[in-house]
Amino acid sequence: MGSTAGKDVRLNKFLASCGIGSRRGCETFIREGRVEINGEITLDLSVRVGPNDHVRFDGKLLRSQNDFTIVLNKPKGYLCTRNDPQGRKTIYELLPRKFSSLNYIGRLDLDSCGLLLLTSSGELTEKLTHPRFHVEKEYEVQLDRPFDGEKTERLLEGIHLSEGLAKAESISFDSRRRLRVVLTQGYNRQIRRMFSKLNYKVKRLERVRIGKLTMPILSTGDFQVLNHREIEAASKRS
Repeated sequence: MGSTAGKDVRLNKFLASCGIGSRRGCETFIREGRVEINGEITLDLSVRVGPNDHVRFDGKLLRSQNDFTIVLNKPKGYLCTRNDPQGRKTIYELLPRKFSSLNYIGRLDLDSCGLLLLTSSGELTEKLTHPRFHVEKEYEVQLDRPFDGEKTERLLEGIHLSEGLAKAESISFDSRRRLRVVLTQGYNRQIRRMFSKLNYKVKRLERVRIGKLTMPILSTGDFQVLNHREIEAASKRS
């Protein structure tokens, strides 16, 4: 997944390579008339652009960039947002200012920690968030009391939340209080809400794997730039 420079590519792919959003999201921007090619607004999703074309989004000239992705060992107490009206700490305060344009992929809530990816790649964002790609995310979950193993099937078969049927792909046990939960969905606070429906409280929640990428050896709050092989691992189905 490198730069699109030097070849004709579909417009939505070019926009994604500039960090505007996922390809699907960029199609919406095109339909809304927010994209110009060589001074003219286009609504054509099939149009292709080359290295000599000038593409603007909301009036700003775009240039394709090489994909850039980092992994952050997110601590508890930090929000996945750029700005918080309540003045709480955000993940971007942990990063150099030059990374402020990177987009996080799949938020972790304030009280959760672990593996968090931030990227300039709309293509990678789509691969890791769209359900059709079925990329696994693994979490270590610590509960307030021992889990009744007979309720495991309920987590696997699915629990109804307001967004839809939330279910785990697999459940394994380190102990009766410490479980490993694998998801391919990404509903808001999904694991906490699923266990709450079964009358359990999640005391600690840490993401330890995305695709085939596991957490590098990083201190809490530290980050690492990923190489091409590691980025590919993150988007692979396990």
